Amino acid sequence: MVDPSTYKEIRNRLFFILFAVMIFRLGAHIPVPGVDFLKLSEYFSKYQGGIVGLFNMFSGGAFSRLTIFALGVMPYISASIIMQLLSTSVNHLMQLKKEGDSGRRKISQYTRYLAVVISCIQGTATTTWLVSQNLVIEATPIFFVTSVATLVTGTMFLIWLGEQMTEKGIGNGISLIIVLGIVSRLPSSCGQLLTQVRQGQMASMTLIAISLFVVGLVMFVVFMERAQRKIAINYPKKQMGNKMYGGQSSSLPLKINMAGVIPPIFASMIIMFPGTLINWFGGHSRTGILGEMLYAISPGQPLYLFLFSLAIIYFCFFYTSIMFDPKDIADNLKRSGALVPGIRPGKNTADYIENVMTRLTLVGSIYLVFVSLVPQFLIQAWKVPFYFGGTSLLIIVVVLMDFVGQLQTHMLPAQYREMSGKHSSKSKKGKLTLLR
Repeated sequence: MVDPSTYKEIRNRLFFILFAVMIFRLGAHIPVPGVDFLKLSEYFSKYQGGIVGLFNMFSGGAFSRLTIFALGVMPYISASIIMQLLSTSVNHLMQLKKEGDSGRRKISQYTRYLAVVISCIQGTATTTWLVSQNLVIEATPIFFVTSVATLVTGTMFLIWLGEQMTEKGIGNGISLIIVLGIVSRLPSSCGQLLTQVRQGQMASMTLIAISLFVVGLVMFVVFMERAQRKIAINYPKKQMGNKMYGGQSSSLPLKINMAGVIPPIFASMIIMFPGTLINWFGGHSRTGILGEMLYAISPGQPLYLFLFSLAIIYFCFFYTSIMFDPKDIADNLKRSGALVPGIRPGKNTADYIENVMTRLTLVGSIYLVFVSLVPQFLIQAWKVPFYFGGTSLLIIVVVLMDFVGQLQTHMLPAQYREMSGKHSSKSKKGKLTLLR
């Protein structure tokens, strides 16, 4: 018989996550004071693409409503990426990484400070954009200060909430907030899709085909994210006294997609940024040179697809080279006495690992390009009424896989106690039988 209190901790963690989700969704509907929401809704109904649409997707629609959580956690994500890049080149940060938990806490503190700076910059840019587009009731200095302070405070509260979800909940809180923002828009989009089917604007077989395609794409993403290339490693035997130790075999697992979801996000921002600037400062003109440039780099056009693919491949190799150092791994193997069969320790091992990682990164970049571009062909071929982005799918699947993995980790002690309880009860019954 399992004690009901066995899963109490897991239940409390899940309840805390639900409570945090309610706070996040509530804050996503509290508007920034002084914004003309009628003009704002008209603007987003006309211009939903570009980098503005990307921010709106990650904030769960809060950016289109200009709420206190309009900036979302993107400033923190940007700060984390910048700190990761700096930690590979700045000596002070490199030393902090080697100090263990204390060093990681110090780097996390620096990341929060940098997130505040980025939030101030993005909050100022957003407020300036609102004033330039005449989307405010009255453009006064008080509105400017109030708007920037509200946006920055909302972002920092979300960062704090995400850290609390990580500590008192299950999974990475910041990642869960991003996923919640993306998923929050799916019910209305699915409702719109079903409405078009009922009205005869889309065939039922098309809806079934789209559903099967999405399921298959999710299965493919899960397979590729789990896929690994294992490099065999042998540990030589050592004689200590009259006994032989060691001689074990192990493996070095290398993921196919080492860069994660960073390349599609960076590629989207870089490709969409020029089009957004043309929309803002080009008078929204669809004619002339600006109009031709805007059309050429709009989603679905050949030039956009080509540049987007090249950007993903570039950032895959760039980010992997920053986060993965074959020379450091080869030195660690050499110090521990391990070696790759048929490869000499040191530089030869580093070159071998680098060659393997290069081939894996090429496969991973092609996989990211495929997942990122296929939904756009889906939109054009079947006229899907809402945007089903490959970047969104990647984020959702990767974060949920991590969530399920950590949930299973939290359940292991409870399962172990349950099995131990059953074993002890059987032992007691056996002892009683022997006594009889």
